Amino acid sequence: MRLQFTYTTLVILLAGACLGGPIPLRAHETDTADHREVGAVANLISCSDSARLVGLAYLRERPSPELVKEVDVMVRVWGGVPAGKHAVHIHETGACQPCSAARGHFDPGPNSNTNPDGNHPFHAGELRNIHINEKGGGLLWMVTTRVSLSDGPLSLLDEDGSAFIIHVQPDTYCPDGPAAGCAGGARAACGVILPLQ
Repeated sequence: MRLQFTYTTLVILLAGACLGGPIPLRAHETDTADHREVGAVANLISCSDSARLVGLAYLRERPSPELVKEVDVMVRVWGGVPAGKHAVHIHETGACQPCSAARGHFDPGPNSNTNPDGNHPFHAGELRNIHINEKGGGLLWMVTTRVSLSDGPLSLLDEDGSAFIIHVQPDTYCPDGPAAGCAGGARAACGVILPLQ
């Protein structure tokens, strides 16, 4: 089941997350002549029930006077994920049927290693854990410079796309090196990242 969000629905969802008002969702020209603000969204679907929408993820790439691009990341969960901390990562392929189709972690660099527990936590798609409360709600809000939405080697919107994964367990960031499950283990939810027009 594929759900589409209208501009109004996204504004209501984001405003409800208490982020200080809606975030601009449409690409538009900025003061930087060679760069536009770009947005993307992902419907987060349960890995155990592909008809269940459990949350929404939103990304916004902002112009920067530097060559490094800043991307705001917001992940909101409203049910279907157990209470506690859960790893959140961006995975290398835009596919969620089944959730394993998203493949490994997004890591497009010259020494790419997409094995979730290998080279962790240095993948480009590494994000912080999300805390889910007892009512099933959670919000992750952060900024990353490891990925982009515009053209280039770090783009999440490349030929095969990319996806958000929320894992069953928290990410320990593998302090002792590669160890099975240190990056969050099994997958609880998945969402294909799609550009906002």
